[in-house]
Amino acid sequence: MRIGLRIDVDTLRGTGMGVPNLCAVLADHSIKASFFFCVGPDNMGRHLWRLLKPSFLIKTLRTRASKLYGWDILLKGTFWPGPVIGDRCARMIRAAADAGHETGFHAWDHHAWQSRADRMRAEEVRSLTKLGCDRLAAITGKTPCCSAVPAWKCTDETLSVKEEFPFVYNSDCRGSEIFLPVVNGRVLRQPQVPVTLPTYDEMIGSGGVTDANYNDRLRSYLRPDGLNVLTIHAEVEGIACLEMFRGFLKDARSRGDDFVTLGMLSAETPAKHVSALVRRKMPGREGWLSWQETMINGRRLGQ
Repeated sequence: MRIGLRIDVDTLRGTGMGVPNLCAVLADHSIKASFFFCVGPDNMGRHLWRLLKPSFLIKTLRTRASKLYGWDILLKGTFWPGPVIGDRCARMIRAAADAGHETGFHAWDHHAWQSRADRMRAEEVRSLTKLGCDRLAAITGKTPCCSAVPAWKCTDETLSVKEEFPFVYNSDCRGSEIFLPVVNGRVLRQPQVPVTLPTYDEMIGSGGVTDANYNDRLRSYLRPDGLNVLTIHAEVEGIACLEMFRGFLKDARSRGDDFVTLGMLSAETPAKHVSALVRRKMPGREGWLSWQETMINGRRLGQ
């Protein structure tokens, strides 16, 4: 079974500590993954105001956020300007690229995107994407070949703007198969490689899932006959849950599973379907996410 491995790197701590840890573990198993980097200011602490929302407070308590992420992440950019990740952690980002991992663009400012993605005009999306891609290219010495929006919050405007950049593929949504997105009846050329598996923060503390049985429960979602794309986070599996992730890799390799980049999956499985992106909610995650919705003859199912 082939499993696409996507690694989201959202914060200064995740880049400085989690990325080197993950690179070492992946090297032990001769695995190449797709890293998606944030390179602008780390303002993740500004999410604290969301504790006023019951759904976010419940998630924070369920995932034990302060222990999982650390207070340095939870307070970044709250009382002082957030540090620029690309300046502080260029060496770690470059090392991941030099190790042969696929390096893609995640966001300039993760907090800003997660908070305002649905209100950003095309001009702002274009400006932030160019700013981040230029910074990432300056660090790694090569233009980012792929992108993935934070928190799976993607709009039609964002998809259209991405067409202006040399991305071979994007991974902006949840879904079940690689597809070409359609916006206002126009089929775009950059395929989407959707995430198919739940993440740690979506599963832990819900439905009886604990750290002790997490790997087994995650494995139960794998589909031998379908697309398998797993997202892990440098701040979680790269630090607090590193040993648990190491165990997941060891068990999977012992079963004969292969971990590959999302670019490899995209190249091996050309998009055969056209889909629109729709907004849905998901248990274990606050707010809306972008989901794949299959189209037939240019019409959404159910129309």
